[in-house]
Formats: sequence, structure tokens, C-alpha cells
Amino acid sequence: MTDKHAKIVITGAAGLVGQNLIVELKQQGYSQLVAIDKHAHNLAILRELHPDVRAVDADLALPGPWAAEFEGAACVVQLHAQITGKTNDLFVRNNITATGHVLAATRAANVPYMVHISSSVVNSVAVDDYTTTKRDQEAMVVSSGQRHCVLRPTLMFGWFDPKHLGWLSRFMARTPVFPIPGDGRFMRQPLYERDFCRCIARCIETEPDGKVFDIVGDTRVDYVDIIRTIKRVKNLHTLIVHIPIGFFAFLLRTFALFSAKPPFTADQLKALSAGDDFKGVDTEAVFGVRQTPFEEAIRESYTDPRYSHIVLRR
Repeated sequence: MTDKHAKIVITGAAGLVGQNLIVELKQQGYSQLVAIDKHAHNLAILRELHPDVRAVDADLALPGPWAAEFEGAACVVQLHAQITGKTNDLFVRNNITATGHVLAATRAANVPYMVHISSSVVNSVAVDDYTTTKRDQEAMVVSSGQRHCVLRPTLMFGWFDPKHLGWLSRFMARTPVFPIPGDGRFMRQPLYERDFCRCIARCIETEPDGKVFDIVGDTRVDYVDIIRTIKRVKNLHTLIVHIPIGFFAFLLRTFALFSAKPPFTADQLKALSAGDDFKGVDTEAVFGVRQTPFEEAIRESYTDPRYSHIVLRR
């Protein structure tokens, strides 16, 4: 059992999962957290919210003094990942190269345990740069000899979200018309970020060795019904319109020509319509985490006054 006053190092800590995880770990009494990230703006948000957390600005794809932060750590939570991008080299750099450096640092510092955050896409029928490099990243951890467990979450939503449902929520609030690809009947299994972070915290505490956990949102819900739920909880009057998928993909590709960081890409549209149906563990039985009802989680994510107004940069 990990001591709650032991040193916990979190990579990619200023991102969506990391920001939520730090809130959760502090609520559970963890007192010595080290947050490593290269995104200066998001790290500044973390520092402002949590002045008691050691925040380290570092690019893990480059060797550097950041490796010294692993000395004396009881656990590393590996969150860093390239999720969207226009070129393959970004995914290789941040999912593969950076992970190699982190694993080397954990070995050098004799860190006893790692919680690696993979993704449900490793089980997906989709083929893209994100999916390929996340599979390779997970394989690196499994074959490294490092004591570890692996968590594979599905699409997540929650506080701080600059992409996915967070972006859709903000876009819906400022546009009179909201486009839906096709009939919108693409089944999703969105996972509430706070529920997932409670699963991570349980793994830090109990250190399951060599286990792989598929973590899936309990609610199976069509994409169009997710949009309707967001509209309802935010009391919006946006008109929802349906657009043929081919034309929708064309619009996304066109938008990507003018945006370095498009919020929604043609690859993601392809993944959205791929027809995946993920199977996951019973989070209540395995981790003691009863998942938050979907509409309640959406309401907390996008209307709660504590953090719903804070948005990270991509």
C-alpha cells in the first residue's frame, strides 16, 4: 500500500487527466505531488490552483535535469501523450521518445511502481497515428521490466477539457446552429474524468502488479444524444442540424488547412464512426468506484462553478 505522504511523480500533469487527478489526489490526502509538463500555459494554471504541488516545466522528449525529480518517488503516473496532431513525428516524439526517457529515469531512480495510462484505442479497429503510437507506448511499458499496471480509458470528459466534449460544449454555447455528422447514431462510451481519476488513485494505493484494466464509461450513448444532453444541462437553444458524413469530413479537412491545432479532425470523425464497442471492468467491483450517472457528470463538468470555467489550451 502506497503511503499518502510518499512522493508521487505525474508526467503530462498539466493536461486534462493530470489536472483532475491532482484535485482528486489532494482530496484523498496525498501531500507530496510532483507535476511535470512542457505546456507553459497549462502548467501556470496548475501552479495557480495548487501552489503546494511541485510543478516542473520540462520536455520529456529531451534528456534533462527533470530526471532527478524521480529520485525517491514511490510511484510514477505516466499521463503524457500526443492525442491530436497533423504529422506523425509529433506522435512519435511525445508518445514513444518521451516514454523511453521516462522509463530510463524510473530505472535509474529505482522507482518501485508505475501507473501507465494507455487508451481504449489499442483495442480499436481504427488505424491512425494516435492509435499506432499508443499501442507501441503500452508495449514499451509492458516489456520494460518496471512494476506497473496499465489503464485503458475510453473517450473522457470533465473539468478543464479543451477538446472533445468540452470544446463541443463551448461551441454549442456560442453558435445558433450545431452540425451533426450523418444521423449522429454513433454509440459512445464516454468516461467521466473524476471517476477515472478515482480508479488511478486506487491503483496508486494498492499497486496491482502487471494488471491491465479497460476502463469504460458505464453509459452507452449515441453521439447525437450526448449533444442533446449538453444542450439540456446548459439550457441552450442551439438548433441541431444533420450534415452528410462525407461533406462533414470535407469541412474538417478544409478547416485543418487553416488551423495548426484543429479541435476535431477527419481521423477523429473516422474513429467516431468506426463502430467500436468496448468492454471494461466493473469499476465498482475492482476499484470501489461507482460511476457517476451520465447526465449528472455532464452537468458537473460544464456548469459546476469550481472548475467548469477553466479551460486548458491544446
